[in-house]
Amino acid sequence: MIMQGTGQIDRINIAIDGPAGAGKSTIARMVANRLQYIYVDTGAMYRAVTWFMLNEGISSENYGKVLQLSQNMVIELKPHENGQVVLLNGEDVTPYIRSHQVSSVVSQYAQIEGLRTQLVHLQRQMALRKGVVMDGRDIGTTVLPDAEVKIFMTASVKERALRRFKELGEAEGVSLEQLEMDIAKRDRLDEEREVSPLRCAEDAIVLDTTQMNIHQVVDTILSYCISQMDGEK
Repeated sequence: MIMQGTGQIDRINIAIDGPAGAGKSTIARMVANRLQYIYVDTGAMYRAVTWFMLNEGISSENYGKVLQLSQNMVIELKPHENGQVVLLNGEDVTPYIRSHQVSSVVSQYAQIEGLRTQLVHLQRQMALRKGVVMDGRDIGTTVLPDAEVKIFMTASVKERALRRFKELGEAEGVSLEQLEMDIAKRDRLDEEREVSPLRCAEDAIVLDTTQMNIHQVVDTILSYCISQMDGEK
């Protein structure tokens, strides 16, 4: 598997972890923009692989085929004025990877050890030059255990389902109640998987965003980053 992206030299790496629907991607992207850092959406990488496998009719249980095909994939994360564009083998898959169909099974593919090994290696390569904001479920614990700032974002299941419901809109035809059940199930899968389970790093700052708006969350994380930078001077 090949991962391409742009890079720049900067001061620190920032890891943002948390469960499904916590708003990690939105927040991480905004923090990166404010700091002029590189944003790496690791979840988009797993979603792109999942979308491809679903289109090919390859089950998450078919480990050998998943690993065989993923090795030859070219995934590109490119900044865009509306966020981030995800290219898979040259095709823009951004509109497809956030669908309910992908969201409901991405954890099953993400727990494949060989696939995680491939992607973690690429994610670490992207962070070598510092100045990266990376979000996922195992960034602070597995991918970037030496990140200077680690945030564990969370919120109640009900609030996370509501956010995802607003994100998906009516086009998906998924009820709020169904999303609550799906998110609770995904939490269990992410927490119980054998390889890189979802857990809070011992040195991470826990940030419950249930009662916070986006700008409050971004400002709070930026304050931690600035404190870290000032401390290194």
